[in-house]
Amino acid sequence: MPLIRVTLLEGRSPQEVAALGEALTAAAHETLGTPVEAVRVIVEETPPERWFVGGRSVAERRASPS
Repeated sequence: MPLIRVTLLEGRSPQEVAALGEALTAAAHETLGTPVEAVRVIVEETPPERWFVGGRSVAERRASPS
């Protein structure tokens, strides 16, 4: 059974996260031939204060882009 883990920044709607889970399940089914019932998707959301790019948090980058 495939397990797909995705990490996103917080802020997406429940509908967007659900659509992603459905699309990833469909992609695994179509690509690997795995029954949809056997596909597992875990979506983890991280606050911008804990996501770093170039040593600065996304929250900091958003507050001061330069």
